[in-house]
Amino acid sequence: MRTVEATNRVQLVFSLFDADGNGLLEAGDFELMGSRVVAAVPTAGDARKQAMLDAFRRFWTTLVTELDADGDGRISQEEFTACVLNPARFDVASDVFARAMSALGSPEEDGLVARPVFVAVLTAVGFQQANIEALFEALGPTDDDRVAVDAWAEAIREYYRPEKAGIAGDHLTAGVAL
Repeated sequence: MRTVEATNRVQLVFSLFDADGNGLLEAGDFELMGSRVVAAVPTAGDARKQAMLDAFRRFWTTLVTELDADGDGRISQEEFTACVLNPARFDVASDVFARAMSALGSPEEDGLVARPVFVAVLTAVGFQQANIEALFEALGPTDDDRVAVDAWAEAIREYYRPEKAGIAGDHLTAGVAL
């Protein structure tokens, strides 16, 4: 069963991924978003940057393969929601995306993501500063102000789960007009 929180999370992501604001997702939106996110962590190694770009491309490929029945290369918000909130259709792409994004955030490859990098990556996606900070706190930062890569990856996977409510990712929609 799909929760209101899950629908709100996905509506927000759709609006952020719609880079040109035309109400539809297209391949170019994902290329632009991937470039922004990779640029937010200039110290990440080339392999991690490429994995992130590939994850954005896989995200797009999953959507267009699953949803673009007329072959026009565009996905509406309704189509997007139906796909990403369907675990059978989206879990693999979600997992690849979660692993790539969280790993990108740990350029030192020590399994931890420092607050400034976390904030930079999610700011590049387009989330609001206060919401990003609330999510970081919800992930239980260490005394030296870092969160575990695995905790962030799990939060990303949960973000796309239709039955989830009251999760860390819900901080990203708090106070956001949807």
